[in-house]
Amino acid sequence: MTQDPNRWEGVYQTKEEAETSWFEDRPQVSLDLIAATGIGTDAAIVDVGAGASRLVDCLLEQGFHRITLLDLSETALAQARARLPEAAPVEWLAGNILDWHPLRRFDLWHDRAAFHFLTETADQDAYLRVMDRALLPGGHAIIGTFALDGPDKCSGLPVARYDAARLSERLGKGYHLVRSLTHDHTTPWGSVQRFHFGLFRKV
Repeated sequence: MTQDPNRWEGVYQTKEEAETSWFEDRPQVSLDLIAATGIGTDAAIVDVGAGASRLVDCLLEQGFHRITLLDLSETALAQARARLPEAAPVEWLAGNILDWHPLRRFDLWHDRAAFHFLTETADQDAYLRVMDRALLPGGHAIIGTFALDGPDKCSGLPVARYDAARLSERLGKGYHLVRSLTHDHTTPWGSVQRFHFGLFRKV
């Protein structure tokens, strides 16, 4: 998310999981898009800005066993880890995506609501360079951001909003848009946030 880890540590240390605006009991949109890629359970998956998301729980239930979670907040990752068996096949990485040097390559890159916190072009470029290094040729990237008519802030921070055309332009010619959709996410307190999700294949 934003590059200040202390901010996100504070969020996860002072709020229960279901008190955050981005909480989903089951991240169905992400699961549907992952299924649309056709990857098998041997695929290597990285969830960027994973926080305490329950996506990892669902992927493990489906038999995936090469899962990496990356987030700025050690507390968020610890919350997710506490839900899972100690021997769960998950790599837990606390760090800044912009500084990350992946030691392996992945079949799938998943990001729900991390990229949109990067409002500066230089930070967006750094993110995309890391993604390009991390993804195998033919691999897929799923990026969820606030839509053009979604909120202009999250947790008090400004965000960059996208539709299919803007996100495709930002990723560049090395990525082919496979699927695009909008999704109205209802927060735990009943407000609605409109998201855009893009599924891309690395050329």
